[in-house]
Amino acid sequence: MLTETHIDGAIARLFTEIKFPGEPAGLYDPLRYMIAIGGKRIRPKLCLMSYSIFKDRLTPKLLEVAGALEVFHTFTLLHDDIMDRSPLRRGQQTVWKKWGEDTAILSGDVMQIDAYKRIAKAPADRLEAVLALFSKTAAEVCEGQQFDMEFESVSEVPMADYCKMIGLKTAVLLACSAKMGAVMAQASEKDCEALYEYGYKLGMAFQVADDYLDAFGDEKVFGKPIGGDIVNCKKSWLTVRTCEVLAGSRKAAFLKRFNECVAPGQEAAKIADIKKIYIECGVDEDARAEVRRYTEEAQKAVSKLKLNKVRAESLKRFAEKLVERAK
Repeated sequence: MLTETHIDGAIARLFTEIKFPGEPAGLYDPLRYMIAIGGKRIRPKLCLMSYSIFKDRLTPKLLEVAGALEVFHTFTLLHDDIMDRSPLRRGQQTVWKKWGEDTAILSGDVMQIDAYKRIAKAPADRLEAVLALFSKTAAEVCEGQQFDMEFESVSEVPMADYCKMIGLKTAVLLACSAKMGAVMAQASEKDCEALYEYGYKLGMAFQVADDYLDAFGDEKVFGKPIGGDIVNCKKSWLTVRTCEVLAGSRKAAFLKRFNECVAPGQEAAKIADIKKIYIECGVDEDARAEVRRYTEEAQKAVSKLKLNKVRAESLKRFAEKLVERAK
């Protein structure tokens, strides 16, 4: 079996070797910038880990497909940062802040095209399945983003609707990554679906953890300003849960404060006020419990695979490491 160290090394080499055209530099420099500032490379790593359950040797075409998952994810971040007005990504200026919105949109478009070029390098006998899975996922991510934007214009969002949104916006791409490795390894349909479920539940845990860390994380570790969702009046799992817990005048007071657009210099006060309500309602602990629940469900999906202990433990360890900061 391929070790985690072997997989990490392959991913590091892959993203060192990724190249984009030199001209026009105004189009491609943002792509180089985003790849260079990196990230956890969760999606390509998950793809390679699921592949390694069935095969013991990485292939160039597999690495192209794994790279496509990260390139596509990075494309979504370019556009997402514009919509969220985020100034920082992974501790660095976002592309739209550094180059402007028009460049960020166009660079994001060409990055999506690059992702499809890499997907198209899948082996001929797997290309149809790989392309179908990737295209379905890409559309679902856009659907999730649309729901997210629509939620901005309503005062409350039911938890079921919020979970549907993050399932589309975040979880399906992790699910796709886990299944993609199995598809590339020509695993059985049953095993492919078990890995999809594993990735989906893990994606749900990851997003709830991200929502929690946006309010209660460490900015140096989180890579962007803490309290961004609160300052921007952007609904999160914590917001939705607070509306479930509160009622009457207390809920009205919370929503009024949460939806206030604060003047420059007043952000910290709003963040402190909202976090105090979160803590009083216990939704900080509720979020951590939800992260644990989704992680446990991901682990149960692994048990559907007929794996030896070493291979099963690699997936369980990956899940734990992914969300450990919020647990």
